[in-house]
Amino acid sequence: MDLNGVRIGFAMTGSFCTFSKAFEAASRLINAGAELTPIMSFNAAKISSRFGEAEKNIEKIEEICQKKAILTIEDAEHIGPKSLFDIITVCPCTGNTMAKLAMGITDTPVTMAVKAHLRNNKPAVLCLATNDALSASAKNIGMLMNTKNYYFVPFAQDDCEKKQTSLVADFSLLVPAIECAFSGIQLQPILI
Repeated sequence: MDLNGVRIGFAMTGSFCTFSKAFEAASRLINAGAELTPIMSFNAAKISSRFGEAEKNIEKIEEICQKKAILTIEDAEHIGPKSLFDIITVCPCTGNTMAKLAMGITDTPVTMAVKAHLRNNKPAVLCLATNDALSASAKNIGMLMNTKNYYFVPFAQDDCEKKQTSLVADFSLLVPAIECAFSGIQLQPILI
């Protein structure tokens, strides 16, 4: 599939250790011809960590996308009525955000963006990164896998020795996951 001109909402949540992978994934989408609008959760936009300063992370994703980031619930609310995107991705998607999406909670710019986008019956692709995927977050992953218009980037355990319940998506598979989601198909195998 050609992504030329495809309008993608590129939402980021607070899995700071995967931000570098998310930036690379955003660049791949841009190189494939997509038009990206960055969206950041409150935590992603405001928390500095050992993986980078908050302000620099905002600057980086805005530079890649060549657009200002959506950083408020109020600005994210317009996504649905204006049908701003053809598809939305949450990259990275934390366990916290997955729980909120599974329960329909809209208390961040990212959860509002996804809710607003889904009202138009369009796909959402989740690029998960969470330490509790095989424990507390497992039920939410299962719920979202069985909910219309949600698709996952294939994932695997990132450190089965030290973090037995942790899963991280293969960020390099975001482009094919998006291509499949447009056809209503989950990219397989989902477990890698």
